[in-house]
Amino acid sequence: MGEYDGKPTDAVSVRVWDRPTRVFHWVLVLCVAGAWVTAEQGMTEWHERLGLTILALIVFRLIWGIVGGEFARFSSFVRGPGAVLTYLRATFAGRHPEYAGHNPLGALSVLALLLAVGTQATLGLFANDDILYEGPLYHLVGYDLSGTLTGLHHQMFNILLAVVIVHVVAVIGYMLLLRDDLILPMITGVKRMAPGAVPGRIRRTPWWVGLAILAVCGAGAYGLTLLA
Repeated sequence: MGEYDGKPTDAVSVRVWDRPTRVFHWVLVLCVAGAWVTAEQGMTEWHERLGLTILALIVFRLIWGIVGGEFARFSSFVRGPGAVLTYLRATFAGRHPEYAGHNPLGALSVLALLLAVGTQATLGLFANDDILYEGPLYHLVGYDLSGTLTGLHHQMFNILLAVVIVHVVAVIGYMLLLRDDLILPMITGVKRMAPGAVPGRIRRTPWWVGLAILAVCGAGAYGLTLLA
């Protein structure tokens, strides 16, 4: 960790985000947007497919947060309230602490998104539309409980939307106010950092390990349809 000094000429390039993390991020963005559109258009089959894909992605990210590369691991960026307060105090004092991966405040955003998206996708497994559609696990709960969970599924979307909006506004705020571009590194994997903020040893996990984990998660998620 270091402090942002506003001198990009002194910065060095560091490969921060591994390929599986970047693919997860952007595919999740597309799937959440697609799930929203298909829900609005009544495209239940595609909505279910996207929901199962989202579920597979979330499970993958939880596993990758344990065995993935250095900055994908939860152990590298999840901190307690004290670290968040210290980060906020330093930032408001004009000393923006620089982290290779997620900063302590950003870590809360990541956890909130994973929780909100994961909860939404899980509720969808038990939902029904009172007409033709029944979720893959509808038969495990029955009509009454499914109706309750369907209602929660609709309500949870508003919470998810709020979390997404806060996340997007924060990313824009970092770019405009702190001159900290969080988008480009999530595309290229490379971040420009002050030399003093570059970590020493960076653990790497081969991308094909992530691909194998994702394939297993996808098979498991879509396998739920066989239980219907």
